Amino acid sequence: MVTLRRITAANLWQIVALEVAPEQRSFVADNRTSILEAYAANEGGGTARAFGVYAGEVPVGFVLLSYGCKDWPDAPAIAHDNYCIWRLMIDRRYQGQGYGKAALEAALACIRTQPFGPAESCWLSYEPDNTAAKALYHAYGFRETGDRDGGEMIAVLRLEPPSGLCE
Repeated sequence: MVTLRRITAANLWQIVALEVAPEQRSFVADNRTSILEAYAANEGGGTARAFGVYAGEVPVGFVLLSYGCKDWPDAPAIAHDNYCIWRLMIDRRYQGQGYGKAALEAALACIRTQPFGPAESCWLSYEPDNTAAKALYHAYGFRETGDRDGGEMIAVLRLEPPSGLCE
């Protein structure tokens, strides 16, 4: 079973050590950078929460969720009062085993509880060349809007009523 666990002093360095394959590094920031960006967002009045993705007791990936855009002056319009799957990665040793799908399902279950506030949508962005991410997100109902966040494609999912839990 895959679960999301908040990043704490107890698991920080295990999560920081996770990494994607070398050919995927242009698609996602490393976990250290992501955790620092979450900290900066929270300090700036935003809402971001970092999670380790666990298969039982084994850390296999990382997810960063955010809500709204209080600290982001040039945010895309969809960011206002909506959830974002800011980062999602599965360590190279655990890819191809269904953990990406399970992590996305767990992230969406958490978001559907609306832990940071009410929202109608969840959005994310990905590099146009990341065909694996596009296929995964499309399979879960995310649709491209034609907008971009920097050079990344923006895709949006309309949220269903709340259900699910996250730690």
